[in-house]
Amino acid sequence: MTVAEMQHCISECLACMEACNICYRACLQEEDALAMKKCIQLDRDCADICALAVQYMSSQSPFAVQICQLCADICEACAGECAKHSHDHCQRCAQVCRKCAEACRKMAA
Repeated sequence: MTVAEMQHCISECLACMEACNICYRACLQEEDALAMKKCIQLDRDCADICALAVQYMSSQSPFAVQICQLCADICEACAGECAKHSHDHCQRCAQVCRKCAEACRKMAA
C-alpha cells in the first residue's frame, strides 16, 4: 500500500465519519425517531470504526489491515440500512459509506 493509497483511505474514512454523524443527528430529529433506531446505531458504530481506522492507519499500526477490514464490513452494513430510508441524509450516508467500504477493502487487501 502506497502512502497516497493510505491517504485516500484516511480521507474516505473521515468523510464517512462526518456523513454518519450528520445522519445520526438528523435521524434523531425525524418524526418517528424510534423507527430509525437501527440506522442511528449503525451510524454511531460506523463513525466510531472510521475514527479508529484513521488512528490505526495514521500511526501505521500493524493491526490497521484488520481494522480496515472491520471498517469495510460495518460501512457496508450502515450503507445497507441507510439505503432503506428515503431521507436525503440517509441516502447521502449510504453513498459515502459504500465509497469508504471500497477504500478500506483495498487497504485491507
